Amino acid sequence: MGNSSDLIISKNPKSIFSEAIKSIRTNLAFSSIDKEIKVILNTSPEAGDGKSFISANLAVAYAQADKRVLIIDCDLRRGRQHEIFEVMNVSSGGYSNLILNFEEGIDFANYISRTNVKGVHLLPTGPTPPNPVELLSSDNNKRLIARLKRIYDVIILDCPPVLGLSDALVLTQFSDVNLVVVSAKKTKFENLERTKKQFEQVKASIAGVILNKSWSNKNEQYGYYYNDYFNDDKKEKKKKGKK
Repeated sequence: MGNSSDLIISKNPKSIFSEAIKSIRTNLAFSSIDKEIKVILNTSPEAGDGKSFISANLAVAYAQADKRVLIIDCDLRRGRQHEIFEVMNVSSGGYSNLILNFEEGIDFANYISRTNVKGVHLLPTGPTPPNPVELLSSDNNKRLIARLKRIYDVIILDCPPVLGLSDALVLTQFSDVNLVVVSAKKTKFENLERTKKQFEQVKASIAGVILNKSWSNKNEQYGYYYNDYFNDDKKEKKKKGKK
């Protein structure tokens, strides 16, 4: 079943946490009535906000809804999805090697791994390349994502933090929707605003913010909330424009 300490939605699918994750899936469905959402980009302002944890559980949530899901670990520097799903991140495979070697007819079995969660496949990082941004923005990656979209119902891009790195922003050209994970009592509001501006600079929008709220007691518990802050902000701008 993977690492149960991370894949809470598999271990306890009826928990408050699991319902919160499923509500994110539902909110995304309602926000996309006019267009199909296949590629979901997930990032955070800084490291340590929990975006990989959220990405993994969201992938399982879609699989529980009978979707064929691929999670791509796009954090080529510090990816940890292979640890969460307990999959080997071999130096001869993974995302970096697949981009480099991609051509039509390539055998994905050498790069993409099945996980112990039914319906979830994982493309781990592979070895860290000397030029992650160039690799992610390459034409090979564009053709690869287009090919994977024909195979999977949902693709989740688990991206590096936005502040200080441009990897996630480069990948917005392939995503249908962008989510940002922030951490309660950690993420500063000004860093969330900086993240928003970074997205605006590449003409990409943020569909919503996931507030990652955790605390520890005898049993560790988590709370997650979907925040339509950025959509509300856009609505306000539209109202002003009509005046």
